[in-house]
Amino acid sequence: MENFIAHNPTKVHFGRGVVNDLGKAASRYGNRVLFMYGKGSAVKNGYYDQVKKQLTGAGMQVAEYSGIKPNPVIDDVEKAADLGRRERSELVVALGGGSVIDSAKITALCIANDMKGWDIMTGTAEPVKTIPLIAVLTLAATGTEMNGSAVVQNPETREKLGYWNPLNFPAHSFLDPEYTYTVPEDYTAYGIADLIAHCLENFFGKGDAPLSDRFIYSIIQEALEVGPLVLKHPRNYEYRARIMWAATNALNGLTQQGKAYGDWGVHAIGHTLSFLYDTPHGATLSIAYPAWLKLHAGRIPERITTLGNNLFGVNTPARTIEEVRKMFSRLRCPLHLSDIGIDNSHKTQIVNLMHANRVTGRNYELSNADHLKLVNYMM
Repeated sequence: MENFIAHNPTKVHFGRGVVNDLGKAASRYGNRVLFMYGKGSAVKNGYYDQVKKQLTGAGMQVAEYSGIKPNPVIDDVEKAADLGRRERSELVVALGGGSVIDSAKITALCIANDMKGWDIMTGTAEPVKTIPLIAVLTLAATGTEMNGSAVVQNPETREKLGYWNPLNFPAHSFLDPEYTYTVPEDYTAYGIADLIAHCLENFFGKGDAPLSDRFIYSIIQEALEVGPLVLKHPRNYEYRARIMWAATNALNGLTQQGKAYGDWGVHAIGHTLSFLYDTPHGATLSIAYPAWLKLHAGRIPERITTLGNNLFGVNTPARTIEEVRKMFSRLRCPLHLSDIGIDNSHKTQIVNLMHANRVTGRNYELSNADHLKLVNYMM
């Protein structure tokens, strides 16, 4: 088992109606708030009104930045940070899924340190403080509501990068499963694929941590049990609650303690696809993971078989890979690039961007030759 530091300062408010406590929690950090949200669903479904009422009811002065995209871009972070600095915002409230909350994390760092967002993302600038962030979650997927990570892309540099900093942990996160009732079926499924992929990235990380692996198996098994049910009954509170809590625990540190780090090679592949084609993040992972496992079947057969045995009761890499495909198929997620309209004519474009961005894993490295093999497996 590797040495580790366990740290998670986020206070999670979970359950029906918890947003009613948002104003009280937010007012502890000041009275000037930057309120960030997405492109319209939060407004259409009434969540915006509920959060705004909490903030104004607590006597807060609210500056708003809306329009965060599903694959968030650094330009929105810069514009939101400029607004926050002009308004002298003392905290950020983010209403949305991973894209909004990730953008808000970097925005808070930009405001507090007077830095450029992309300088933070690339490590050129090192923030030393932040302003408090409160997250109100509307999509069970990324786990960003209880971790220090953020992912943002830059169209100019043609990169989609992840960034981790302990300053990024939200001070509070409000998780009401009813806020996910209106998530469409496909995005619900992609969120489940995402939480499973987070577990797998840590399973294939560096280090032997049996208890963390058992947490991984349990979270994936929970997703497999309740996933089809939530797709069939999207307004069932218990199903939405279970999948929401599974997504949070998939990436809040629980599955990585005792490991030096996860691998994250599959996420790097997925970021290439979502950057090029604006593909939903979870859909890129259900396509990339079976291909990644196929590439590594002869390299790490014991590790892949251990996964298959504990999750599916199978005893070979090939059967494990087939069960993983079936798993994503039952969740109605794509398995091949052709399933999302990407044919062989795009192969060179994908491989070239993977080369340019040096796509690899932290535990299992990927060569340029591997990039081509992976794209062929994904077709």
